[in-house]
Amino acid sequence: MLNSETRRRIDTARDILVGKVPDPKSQVEQITIALVYKFMDDMDKQSIEMGGKASFFKGEFKKYGWSEIFNPRMGGIEMLNLYGEAITRMSQNDNLPELFRNIFKNAFLPYRDPETLKLFLKTINEFSYDHSEKLGDAFEYLLSVLGSQGDAGQFRTPRHIIDFMVRVLDPKKTETILDPACGTAGFLISAYKHIVNTPSGFATSPKSDGVSVGFGEGKGEGLTAQEKQAIYNNFTGYDISPDMVRLSLVNMYLHGFVKPNIQEYDTLTSEDNWDRYFNVILANPPFMSPKGGIKPHKRFSVQSNRSEVLFVDYMAEHLTPNGRAAIIVPEGIIFQSAGAYKQLRKYLIEHNFLWAVVSLPAGVFNPYAGVKTSILFLDKALAKKTDQILFVKVEADGFDLGAQRRPIDRNDLPDALNTLHAWQKAVLDGNPASFSPTIASALLVSTSRLAENEDYNLSADRHREVKRVGKQTYPMVSLGELCEILDSKRVPIRESERKKGEYPYYGATGILDYVEGYLFDEKLVLVGEDGAKWDKGDKTAFIAKGKYWVNNHAHVLRPKRNLILDEYLVGILVEMDLRLYITGVTVPKLNQEKLRSIEIPLPPLETQRQIVDEIAAHQRIIDGARQVVEGWKPNFDIDPLWTEIPLGEVITLQRGYDLPKQNWVKGNVPIVGSNGIIGYHNVPKEKGPGVVTGRSGTIGKVHFINSEYYWPHNTSLFVKEFNGHDRMFIKLLLESIDLKSLGANVAAVPSLDRKNAHRIMVSVPPLEIQREIVARIERERSIVEGNRELIRVYEEKVKKVIERVWEE
Repeated sequence: MLNSETRRRIDTARDILVGKVPDPKSQVEQITIALVYKFMDDMDKQSIEMGGKASFFKGEFKKYGWSEIFNPRMGGIEMLNLYGEAITRMSQNDNLPELFRNIFKNAFLPYRDPETLKLFLKTINEFSYDHSEKLGDAFEYLLSVLGSQGDAGQFRTPRHIIDFMVRVLDPKKTETILDPACGTAGFLISAYKHIVNTPSGFATSPKSDGVSVGFGEGKGEGLTAQEKQAIYNNFTGYDISPDMVRLSLVNMYLHGFVKPNIQEYDTLTSEDNWDRYFNVILANPPFMSPKGGIKPHKRFSVQSNRSEVLFVDYMAEHLTPNGRAAIIVPEGIIFQSAGAYKQLRKYLIEHNFLWAVVSLPAGVFNPYAGVKTSILFLDKALAKKTDQILFVKVEADGFDLGAQRRPIDRNDLPDALNTLHAWQKAVLDGNPASFSPTIASALLVSTSRLAENEDYNLSADRHREVKRVGKQTYPMVSLGELCEILDSKRVPIRESERKKGEYPYYGATGILDYVEGYLFDEKLVLVGEDGAKWDKGDKTAFIAKGKYWVNNHAHVLRPKRNLILDEYLVGILVEMDLRLYITGVTVPKLNQEKLRSIEIPLPPLETQRQIVDEIAAHQRIIDGARQVVEGWKPNFDIDPLWTEIPLGEVITLQRGYDLPKQNWVKGNVPIVGSNGIIGYHNVPKEKGPGVVTGRSGTIGKVHFINSEYYWPHNTSLFVKEFNGHDRMFIKLLLESIDLKSLGANVAAVPSLDRKNAHRIMVSVPPLEIQREIVARIERERSIVEGNRELIRVYEEKVKKVIERVWEE
């Protein structure tokens, strides 16, 4: 396990580098290179102490030994030059094994500050090489700071998702394992740990701790030396990025792989490894393709220039006859109707690869990306034994879905894992009827149903909805039959060419501008074509009235009002998941053909009017409550008799404390930054309740932290001394001051100087009146919160009205 001292050293090294090397990925690379450099010197010293000779730093490379760099007679510039030259030349050192030469390939020193280098290398010098698992754990911690490699569409896969996928596949000690887009080798390391902890048989059911479905830290004591060596030889990783290859090599090496098989290899365009097959393949491949697309060879079964399509094809085609795979894919693979996506889904189903699809929450990759993803599970032996595919929806993975990904109690992953294993067992035992899922979202869908309309849609919600609609009381009618489409009348106007006027200019999401002329002079329904959102509740459909202009990003529908009411149509569309009809990848789009094909239940007009009236009644309450919520701001009147004094005589503001994110340890102490609570820690810093305002970046927001203790972050100022004043009143007082203006035009990143804040003149009443003001505002706040709850309740009522239409 990672100890606090090792964590501290890594954090210190990053803190030293951050001023000169702000990019986390570059920091990791520099620490990696320095660690390997130091470890090679440690190994040379161990060899000499045991009567042997130096293996790495000898001959012309002897001058680059670690001790030479720390020669006290060497000045700062000399040290910098020697180290910079050493890491640049080390890939040419024939004394190094190929592994180490590859690690130093293209290495260089990206800064020229001697003092930074001296402090950095002094921290690296505190590490020493040994053969313990601690180094592997330390390096995994270092890699955890990596976030989005967004230019390539890559996102670091959360460890608990990796472990979940590994446990479903249950790799064995004799099986070959590949990650064709290995990044930092997270999947390979997880698979290795799984094998040494469960040398044979099915993985044991996970213990649900509310967060993880991971496994222990066993060292594989039950394996023989020959078995361990065989296991090392069974792992292969490919990556197109030399930087990722370097990190993977070090990660594998520090987990015991003396000669890790990690190759700098373009999986999609090279044929060199095409004829290699594997028992187990795991990957979270890049989602994005370069401009112009990938230019692959012709050996893929599915011809495409989309990287996500080609990676899934590659993994399916490179499984052994009984091989298994788990692949994270974007939602385009699941339901988009473009030719390559549909062809891929058809290939996976008709050729007996796919046996399960697990839908993940949209925030799994936060804070790096909100992209919606699923996991495809392939098993060539299992899929041949059944004509049904299991769909599982994971709605919670042990963390909230906000940017901070804070731990929560709910975690569907253990039940999802048990359900997947139960289906595996039921099918392999030849008794599918014995399958008993432990997660409510589990759904079995026949391959014949998936093949209906030849779209092979892999969205579970689509098939649940189809099943429900089959029992529908009202007839299902397409929009093409219910509406006249007026898209040909739309005209876009560039912003630079718009003449300001009185008429609304509509786009996919509503009014964008006001222009001089108009195209339409009637009540119509607009539906977002592109640049919109199409999930349930996203309000992609709305009504336009009067005179207005519409650009080419919103469909224009004239309902046939002898069949359907405008308001009924909008209510139904807003509560539908229209993502199932979206095409396009670079620019997702609800094209006119798909729009026409959307089917909705059609009650009689009188029933529609009743539904619309009921929704309208609910909406009036929602609108009124929302007006209260949005219009209320806590404030108080200033009595001219109150004393006016500098703010610094009322309270003392102090800058918050440094706490790098990698140092956060799960706890219940809120960490408060300029935008409010940004995370939680286990170390109390200031006693609450506290008042905090933004110091850097976002300034002027004031937060009341109602907890026993809190940690004010260094992006904030907090009230250190209240000097006997009511704490909530001080929060209100700070909100009444235009703190934001004090930081304007100070720097590229706005910053609030506490000295300037202290000089502001404020009027402060006696403590008794402060408390009266707070009590009045709290009464108002409770009324506002009641209105907020009213909005939630009546929005739920609106949904239930629409849901009744779909039910019997």
